[in-house]
Amino acid sequence: MGEHAKIFPAFWPYGDQVILGCIHNVGLGRFKGLVSTTAFLFLFSFVLIAALFNWMQVPIIQGSPLAHMSFTSRSNKMPHERVEFPLNCSIAALQGKKCPNKYPSVFEPDESSTETCPDYFRWIHQDLQQWKTSGITEDMIERGKASAHFRLVVVGGNVYVEKYTRPYQTRDVFTKWGILQLLRLYPGKVPDLDLLFYSGDETKIMRSDYQGPNSTLAPPLFHYCGSEETLDIVFPDWTFWGWAEVNIMPWEDMLRAIKKGRKRTKWEQREPYAFWKGNPHVAKNRLDLMKCNLSDQYDWNVRLYYKNWSKVVDEGFNNSKLEDQCTYRYKIYIEGSTWSVSKKYILACDSMTLMIKPRYFDFFSRSMVPMQHYWPIRRQDKCRDLKFAVEWGNNHTQQAQDIGKAGSKFIEEILTMQNVYDYMFHLLNEYSKLLKYKPTVPSKARRICVESTACKQKGVWKEFLFQSLVKSPSHKPPCELPPPYEPQAIQASMDKIDNVDKEVENWGNVYWNKLNETNQ
Repeated sequence: MGEHAKIFPAFWPYGDQVILGCIHNVGLGRFKGLVSTTAFLFLFSFVLIAALFNWMQVPIIQGSPLAHMSFTSRSNKMPHERVEFPLNCSIAALQGKKCPNKYPSVFEPDESSTETCPDYFRWIHQDLQQWKTSGITEDMIERGKASAHFRLVVVGGNVYVEKYTRPYQTRDVFTKWGILQLLRLYPGKVPDLDLLFYSGDETKIMRSDYQGPNSTLAPPLFHYCGSEETLDIVFPDWTFWGWAEVNIMPWEDMLRAIKKGRKRTKWEQREPYAFWKGNPHVAKNRLDLMKCNLSDQYDWNVRLYYKNWSKVVDEGFNNSKLEDQCTYRYKIYIEGSTWSVSKKYILACDSMTLMIKPRYFDFFSRSMVPMQHYWPIRRQDKCRDLKFAVEWGNNHTQQAQDIGKAGSKFIEEILTMQNVYDYMFHLLNEYSKLLKYKPTVPSKARRICVESTACKQKGVWKEFLFQSLVKSPSHKPPCELPPPYEPQAIQASMDKIDNVDKEVENWGNVYWNKLNETNQ
């Protein structure tokens, strides 16, 4: 609080009420002993005038004396410290309305200066490059419906959804919830939109289908992952707001739990093996990984565990908590049918991540660097590469720890929820600039809001939605979107990653050649 707030009464507006605070907890008699009666009356009258201005909602002109009578310092406020529009299901039910008639529509941040967004935001330009020249038309949206689970339209700050097919579990619910939170974080800042969303695993829009002189223009489709062969627009996945079906909390709560859990076992005291636990039946690549498990014939320095989700649910998730899985020095990341949401949880453990070369990327991973944030593993020779990586790490413990910690630091500092929302904001804002038409509400679309989404849920679904609720607007504007990468910069980055991968591969070849010579 400012200097004046320590001396004068504090007036805080809440609706149409004004709360008058005490004068620095000092008795009236004692206060009179400190100043003259005239000064006291002057100050008291001055405060009453300020309160009257506040009650009448008269704006205080910057530069006037009243402008300096700030009872709370805007620049020192923490994000979300003021509850501006809490979610109250009881009031919504009593009023008989699923969605309030009016939401806050004006964004007034406490700070004017902004920071530059992390480098991975630059990929937003690349993901939208396909439509830079042509723009996006209603015809493209119509042609893309067959690939989408739902269509989401924002008009005048309200959100409308037209459903096409039912997705797996409640991915769509939590994805739409995330967009609703974005509108609460930056009220009035999210432009009118018309977009298609697919919430499954596999990618949908193949680049090769839209190349050549006679090809049509690709429909824009938002999705959780992309690849070099596809045109899917990459968007943060639903688990940032929680994965209720497998009891994974919203990201901030889950990260907090993992950070606490990893402190229980120091790196030096962890099991000196590579760990993975999951469902191997979703992908051939994972089934192939299971061949590397400990057997009577050989030890590849790998400990792999099959996760039977039916059994996990029956046990109440007691033996599958992510925060309890930071007990190995090395953790394996391997894709499922496409990408896997497990990447961020694995990296957060500060064990050295052994990343089996991915084919797909999510919105943040394209800025990660091998041998800085993770150790690269080939898909074709997993067992040998994994064994060598563990042997190397156990013989170079400081370097292995440094890689693990760098991966965790990347996740903790770069993948904050503030950055997740800012990424969504800039992606949707840049996308809206490409629309060649004014979005309107489709005839079959229905309005959604936080009340209509959360109040009808039960159990852990409702709990996670309430946990991830944005209770007030941001105290600062979104970070500034950096310019796109130059094509040569993208190629140079890809070449650097390939060179590092090849160097590590050569280390492994030398290791195995020496081992074979020793055994002969």
